[in-house]
Amino acid sequence: MHARLIAAALATAFALSLGAATPAPAQTSSPAKKSESAKPKRSLSASVTAFRDRQKKCSAEWKEAKAANATKGQKWPQFWSACNKRLKAAGT
Repeated sequence: MHARLIAAALATAFALSLGAATPAPAQTSSPAKKSESAKPKRSLSASVTAFRDRQKKCSAEWKEAKAANATKGQKWPQFWSACNKRLKAAGT
């Protein structure tokens, strides 16, 4: 078992020494700008926008409740589930 560990360590050291000895390839062209290669962004669907709005509202409520020690022993997943259901039912 010790021989395997030693052999693995030597192989790793050897591979690292070979990698350090080879020079990095020179970059011949400048990288493309993001604006040139980026695809235009699609607009978000109404459901995704509504989800993000509910998530932000629930997050703000969670922070307030946490600061006031009013979470009633709930963790974020339980709080989020109840808050999300409440906001969906309210139509926001």
